[in-house]
Amino acid sequence: MVIQVKTRKRQLYMSININYMHLHISSNRLISDIQKEFNSAFPFLKLEFFNNRSFSRSNFSVSQLIPANKKIGDSQLAILDAEMEISEDMKVIDLEKMFKDKFKLAVQVFRKSGNLWLETTMTDNWTLLQQNNHGRELSTEKGNSDAVDDYDLSRDADH
Repeated sequence: MVIQVKTRKRQLYMSININYMHLHISSNRLISDIQKEFNSAFPFLKLEFFNNRSFSRSNFSVSQLIPANKKIGDSQLAILDAEMEISEDMKVIDLEKMFKDKFKLAVQVFRKSGNLWLETTMTDNWTLLQQNNHGRELSTEKGNSDAVDDYDLSRDADH
């Protein structure tokens, strides 16, 4: 994509490279395969699938987590075969909504933080790239006993 910005004295051309991935969704695909594909594009993010027909985040629980060795069709019988185009500038909330609207699947994005996977509910307005980069920062910092714990509550605010 090329964006042309005109100024009084000259023209400025700026090239923006946005990475995309295509994710094939079908009833016979294993959840683990979809997770691996997504994770190959965003190594510090993880998709989890839930049996949650209300799609209410407050109702997501570990007991509703669909095991990765199950097929998508095991939880959603009327699944359509389709491709999803996912870009790194897509917001987490939009990705989760796409799964809901297009496939009737309840999906939650998790971000890696050291050895933990955290829900991104407080930062769902961040792009996948922002989430992935933040996960990288949190997971690849060298252990430093003098390091201050990350309690910056404003970090989850919309930027």
